[in-house]
Amino acid sequence: MALRLGGLADLDPESVPLPAGTEVTTRVDREVEGEVRKKGASARVVAIDGERVEVVFLDGKRATYQRTEVVPRKLGVVRYAQRRAAVWEQLRPCVVVDTVVGSRAWGVASETSDEDRRGVFVLPLPWTTGLVDPPLDLTSLDGSQAYWEIGKAIRQALRADPNTLEMLFAAPEVVDPMGAELVAIRGAFVSQEIYGSFGRYALSQLDRLEHNQRLAEHRATIIAWLRDDPSLALDAAADRLAGEVGVDRLRARDYIKQLYRSMYDQGVIAANDWASLRAAAGTSLELPRDLRPKNAYNLIRLLDTAIRWLGGAPPDVRVSEALRPTLLAIKAGEVPMPDVMALARELTPRLEAARETSPLPVNPEVAVAERVLRAVREEAARRWIECALGPWGAGAAAPPEATFDA
Repeated sequence: MALRLGGLADLDPESVPLPAGTEVTTRVDREVEGEVRKKGASARVVAIDGERVEVVFLDGKRATYQRTEVVPRKLGVVRYAQRRAAVWEQLRPCVVVDTVVGSRAWGVASETSDEDRRGVFVLPLPWTTGLVDPPLDLTSLDGSQAYWEIGKAIRQALRADPNTLEMLFAAPEVVDPMGAELVAIRGAFVSQEIYGSFGRYALSQLDRLEHNQRLAEHRATIIAWLRDDPSLALDAAADRLAGEVGVDRLRARDYIKQLYRSMYDQGVIAANDWASLRAAAGTSLELPRDLRPKNAYNLIRLLDTAIRWLGGAPPDVRVSEALRPTLLAIKAGEVPMPDVMALARELTPRLEAARETSPLPVNPEVAVAERVLRAVREEAARRWIECALGPWGAGAAAPPEATFDA
């Protein structure tokens, strides 16, 4: 049974926490990049700085509002935000492993790089014995800190989830002895599952990135055509695009449909059709910006990590010294995106060869992982029963009570 909070009337939409990613509605007019954005606009929170909230609109433009100038778009969002903030305060002391991850762990950070943390927490016994499903994730308001319940973390690690293995191998800080048991067996999670979770996942994301790059290029081309000839028909545009990119007319027409579908999904055009794209092209519709290099360089990093780990190298999340200058150049935007994608493709044969000759076991050591999970949960139970000092015993936060909405 999931938690159902009753009595939302006591929650103030103007003061409820707004985690990064929360959908909000603006309550005032605001000038955004030279144009007035009317109140009632939908946006998503990207950053919080005290009482200042930075949001991104559907068209990608950003603006900053005071906290009282935006409210959650749905009551369900209010409920979620309130619960997430409460759980963070109650269970943050139950973190047992805390690790700096991201660019600082990979060895490609700059002075302006954020410090992101991931880790593991253990639930106090009372949180596991009632009707309310306990939280399996803790996330700070700004999203820079996130922790998984130990059972969830272990299941993810057994699947060779890249984020979880990074947390375990990037110099984890053991906050409590219960976390030490998990870190001690981290080698049990390293198996040939890495091929699928790191390597094949990276290649599938590369396919998506190439698709998005192609749409961005088509968007710029077609918008320019429509500005020159506002009466251009869909079939005529497909014929021109076919000749431009060297595909048949049906494929070109499909590219155009994908383009205006994507722009409609982003809220850039009014409807999912050619007429709406044609109408918008004559307005202040912006040409697409180049794709951000961050996603591409992360894919290359993942492929390189998979190749090294599958080859039997000691698990290390830091990028190889040979690849580091290239990744820094990509991160700085100094390498054209087509070259970045070509580099990723060049790593594919090495990934396949590493899998075929890998000395790693085919599967992780499930029995070892289960033994540690049982031991940790039994230790948490012992501390509760014996009223030991700390957040799992005498200082444990009271679990939420099961209620129905009024």
